[in-house]
Amino acid sequence: MEIRSLDRDNLCAEYGVLTQRLLPWPQLNTPFEGAWAILEPGASTTPHAHHEFEIFIAASGTATISSDGKLSPFVAGDTAYLPPGETHQIVNVGDEDFRMYSVWWDPQMTERYQSVISAR
Repeated sequence: MEIRSLDRDNLCAEYGVLTQRLLPWPQLNTPFEGAWAILEPGASTTPHAHHEFEIFIAASGTATISSDGKLSPFVAGDTAYLPPGETHQIVNVGDEDFRMYSVWWDPQMTERYQSVISAR
């Protein structure tokens, strides 16, 4: 077993949010990618869309999520699915950090994973 912990001192800024990506992880071969994301109070992600499918899993804090103009509360324990091409944004509306885990995938990631598995 190998455990990776959230390293707040080495987070990277992506889409207006602080992140720590799951990959690269040499021992891990997956058909998806993922990242921790932390939004400080009052912060928001950059509205964006992309070609991947995506799931957000809210771990702590209070936020809103908007997707193609629809606004919803997004709190710890919630999971949001975002299809490719849908413009989305998260806004931390609480007074603590909002933490979530994001998982995304596309057909190319699945094909790469299958080719590695088939080669074994």
